[in-house]
Amino acid sequence: MHINPDLFILIKPPALVIWNYKSHEQYSVDRYHADRLIELVEKPSRFDPTHPVDSTFVTTGILSENPFTRDHWGWDDLSRIFHMGTRDLPMANSPASCTEWARNYLAHCREVMRHPQPPPHRHATALHQDLIQLPTPLPEHCEANNNEFTTVLLHRKTCRKFLNWHVSLEQLSTILYLSLGYLRERELDIDPCIPQAFRSRRSSPSGGGLNCSEGYVYIRNVDGIGPGFYYYHPDKHALTLTRGPGISLATLVQGQHFIENLPFGVFITCRFDKMWWKYPHSQGYRVALLEAGHVSQTFQLAATALGLGTWVTAALTEQKIEQALHLEGLSEQPLLFVGAGYSHGETICDELRELLKTPSENH
Repeated sequence: MHINPDLFILIKPPALVIWNYKSHEQYSVDRYHADRLIELVEKPSRFDPTHPVDSTFVTTGILSENPFTRDHWGWDDLSRIFHMGTRDLPMANSPASCTEWARNYLAHCREVMRHPQPPPHRHATALHQDLIQLPTPLPEHCEANNNEFTTVLLHRKTCRKFLNWHVSLEQLSTILYLSLGYLRERELDIDPCIPQAFRSRRSSPSGGGLNCSEGYVYIRNVDGIGPGFYYYHPDKHALTLTRGPGISLATLVQGQHFIENLPFGVFITCRFDKMWWKYPHSQGYRVALLEAGHVSQTFQLAATALGLGTWVTAALTEQKIEQALHLEGLSEQPLLFVGAGYSHGETICDELRELLKTPSENH
């Protein structure tokens, strides 16, 4: 008899709740079942598959007659619970089309809006005399408003409709180099006391200089390179084809079909094993998430500077992504997807816009 390692117990009077945080299932346990579970924990040899309680535990996945598979995790149980409990979020039915996604999303938004909104921030009602007025932002003082960096920041936005235009190989190369590449321009700006293994530098900060973020490039419509999935080598500034085309991008990002004509994007993963090596405390998980966010923002700013629109999502279908990218175990995990292409800047897809034009009772 084996106990599922992906469980923890919550105390919610008048019962205990067993949460399988990997499958996102919860079970309320009465005293009779709880006593039996404790008995089996103390003496596994008493397990009887014909016992009504034991068979219930087997059916629900709490117990098994065969060993459970458990991947190595280098941090403590709390960080594992957080990671496993927030991946592969359950969906009753994956949207089969952009229209279906739009209906589901709109229904969710309307359900949220039925509840009272949180109150304003506690400082939002500060008296006028307590406010420190700041000067006009710098762009207004720049001749012809030509501060290029400020312009890029102001133009970056999340787009949800892209034109079916190709992106040049030079644009792809530039964006990958500036966001994920090890910058040759910074090789002479490294303190000699830094070990060789930590000398690679990206444009974004990296926890401990580990560069734990990796980039897997999804390509659909880029001049000079075929569609498929590629691994980006940050040290060589080169790509390796890891999987050909044939996988719908929407299935990898929880059915967001409006993004199917995106010319390219990057799945940002984290090498957790590198983080575990240097930062054994689970606070390192925060660093992993922050680094992925830094890389994502740099990607978006570089793309915006090249005249492209951008899209980013953390709504990932992790198991399918892991299969597509050939990721095994928990040592490397996907955290974000960010993409770019030509767009008129629409923040709402056509299908959702059409639904918003019609009365809500029709949905």
